[in-house]
Amino acid sequence: DVAREASSVEDLELDDVLHIGIGGVKCAESGGPEPGVGCAGRGVITAINFLEAEGAYTDDLDFVFYDVLGDVVCG
Repeated sequence: DVAREASSVEDLELDDVLHIGIGGVKCAESGGPEPGVGCAGRGVITAINFLEAEGAYTDDLDFVFYDVLGDVVCG
């Protein structure tokens, strides 16, 4: 929803999507396309590329966990 409101991923900054939780856990959620429109896999790729470009993957991270859609077929 944040990207949709911003009109483009290029209009976002890391602070717009990265939240610090209990114990300093960093969390970001990337949604997907509306059901029946587009490909969820592209959303995953866009999210990972955005996080890389914005410097989310810092040396102080101990672990990176992804919970992504695995049941949506594209194409």
